[in-house]
Amino acid sequence: MKSHSPSSFRLSTLLPGLFLLLAPLMGMTLADERPPNIVILFADDLGYGELGCQGNKDIPTPNIDAIAANGVRCTAGYVTAPNCSPSRAGLLTGRTPTRFGYEFNPTGAKNEEPGFGLPVEEITIAETLQAAGYTTGLIGKWHQGGAARYHPFRHGFDEFFGFTHEGHYFVPPPYRGVTTMLRRKTLPGGGQGRWVGKRGLIYSTHMGYDEPDYDANNPIVRGGQPVVETEYLTDALTREAVDFIRRHDDKPFLLYLAYNAVHSPLQGADAYMEKFSHIEDLHRRIFAAMLANMDDSVGAVMKQLQDSGLEENTLVFFLSDNGGPTRELTSSNLPLRGEKGQMYEGALRVPFLMQWKGKISPGEVYTQPVSSMDIFATAATWANAEIPDQVEGVNLLPYLDSDDETEPHETLFWRQGNKTALRHQDWKLVKMGRRGRGAPAKWELYHLPTDLSETHDRSTEEPEKLAELVELWQTMNAEMMDPLF
Repeated sequence: MKSHSPSSFRLSTLLPGLFLLLAPLMGMTLADERPPNIVILFADDLGYGELGCQGNKDIPTPNIDAIAANGVRCTAGYVTAPNCSPSRAGLLTGRTPTRFGYEFNPTGAKNEEPGFGLPVEEITIAETLQAAGYTTGLIGKWHQGGAARYHPFRHGFDEFFGFTHEGHYFVPPPYRGVTTMLRRKTLPGGGQGRWVGKRGLIYSTHMGYDEPDYDANNPIVRGGQPVVETEYLTDALTREAVDFIRRHDDKPFLLYLAYNAVHSPLQGADAYMEKFSHIEDLHRRIFAAMLANMDDSVGAVMKQLQDSGLEENTLVFFLSDNGGPTRELTSSNLPLRGEKGQMYEGALRVPFLMQWKGKISPGEVYTQPVSSMDIFATAATWANAEIPDQVEGVNLLPYLDSDDETEPHETLFWRQGNKTALRHQDWKLVKMGRRGRGAPAKWELYHLPTDLSETHDRSTEEPEKLAELVELWQTMNAEMMDPLF
């Protein structure tokens, strides 16, 4: 299930216990050892198949690929929801978000409503590491409530630079220095298709609705104060992340760098558009420019860890918040079925990479199911922090270096309204809700080892297995809360 190269991890697992035995004799305490820095690199709407290490040959991503080359690539990495906000809630809390009612995605004005946000009683990874002596920073997209009571400062972050809603323009109007494609119901003057202006502005009706007004009451904020940001937003977030590392290289830190790339609106910087001038489809060219820009940004962050002498003592995660919205962005989830907002693998399975030099053997490929919930437990374990009892995730490192085929998660659960799914061992249960007066949705059943693309529904062929998983789903569903909003 994984490649087994020589590793120092087994020795590392013994060292803490040995240290405790020897410490009194040496006049030292465990606190004298500096725990690792934690860096979470979070892409937005990046499809499963879009990285070079995931098989994309058209858009080079050497810097992100290097994380996989220096660590482990988890081919069955899952998130806790098929879209932005509840997925982030699951990562931050280490829990299935429907357990505390965080089921849906606040958009637009809902981001500012008092009841639309991550409940303040939920304990986040930032609060946990903060209590363990870490400096905690959030840079980028929050999307856990825009009202004051949900501010990142009230969820354990010492520093915040970014925005609180679901999206943001990379460059504000008049969109200088970029090629911008905005969604429209109809083209100027009527009609459908694509309108290309003379100054890098494009209108497209491919989605059938207008581009949301992302920036309304959604400023770029430093701490609690709005700021004017003129740099391309991916570059600005990277600038702030590099500065955060420089300023805090003398003590342990948590850096949660939540890029809004490659989320809409589609805006590709001129230099990157030129780099991909050979891509004929303009839509795909803009996406390529945005992804390459983010890849270079990841490279800058990783280089700063090296320059600060922190690479050997930093646990790095890279993942996306959900699968790619293929029609919207061209973001491919191949070979998986489905896209953002659905319950098929293409919505829930994402690129998932980890690096910790000296602890994780380079070039590993791990095939058992892991979850974004595991980031909390993994980071907190190695930070010597107290893990709240309600955290469902597990410390992944012992699994990565073990010959034991035990799965970190035997069962994973998802629900969003009338859409739901459950993975239990090798089997996947799916129900996609129907709109309007269509026939009620039925349960679908897939055997993932032989049908990764979920093309062969075996619900009729395997009635006993279907009944088993439906019963398990009903049991787990009864444990979940009704939606908070």
